[in-house]
Amino acid sequence: MPEGPSILILREEVARFRGKTVRSVSGNSKLAIARMEGRRILSVRSWGKHFLLEFSGFSLRIHLMMFGSYRIDEQKAGATPRLSLRFDTGEVNFYTCSLKYIEDPLDEAYDWSGDVLSDSWSPRKARAKLKGAPDMLVCDALLDQNIFAGVGNIIKNEVLYRIRVQPSSRVGCLPPRKLGELIKEARQYSFDFLEWKRAFVLKKHWLVHTKRKCPSCGGTLTKAHLGATQRRSFFCERCQQLYV
Repeated sequence: MPEGPSILILREEVARFRGKTVRSVSGNSKLAIARMEGRRILSVRSWGKHFLLEFSGFSLRIHLMMFGSYRIDEQKAGATPRLSLRFDTGEVNFYTCSLKYIEDPLDEAYDWSGDVLSDSWSPRKARAKLKGAPDMLVCDALLDQNIFAGVGNIIKNEVLYRIRVQPSSRVGCLPPRKLGELIKEARQYSFDFLEWKRAFVLKKHWLVHTKRKCPSCGGTLTKAHLGATQRRSFFCERCQQLYV
């Protein structure tokens, strides 16, 4: 699943169509996509894993889910786009994604302070949300988009290794300082992810995600599907502490 930094890169790449008129629309989506034809894109935004195109009176939310992808000024060989938007100056094609219209103004529909990559990010609000869910596992907390919008499984695994916490630890059992580290690193690693993704070196920087040996102690990493989400966790039982 594309994580927040990847969606921010998508936003940057599509920004050149801001102010441009959609000349034609096609795709196999069941949504009434023809609504966008002849309409001008007012803004290109993102919130967490949501990519947003704002028009006058409504916006389109695009979620790339687990296996979604996109192409700009080209089409994916052998695949029919879920949505294709063509402009005088190019085209954007989205595949295997979820489309939804948002009728309310985006500033009413989204709390930008919950996006770890947003200038409006609020660590104070994140801490309050975490304190309100003491029984939640930290692996679930990091993937909760209401707390850490944009954080995905890669970021989750790498953040927990950075702060030396096992994924099955409970939020309410973390010492205050460790809770602060969790919040800080969720944002910091997201920006590191963004920098490495732009430079096409992201995987070279993974310490535990999909790895077999701990880079610190050399021991075998544990791989398990944990928490309510049952997403893959990679961690070191020796170097990462379990707080329960």
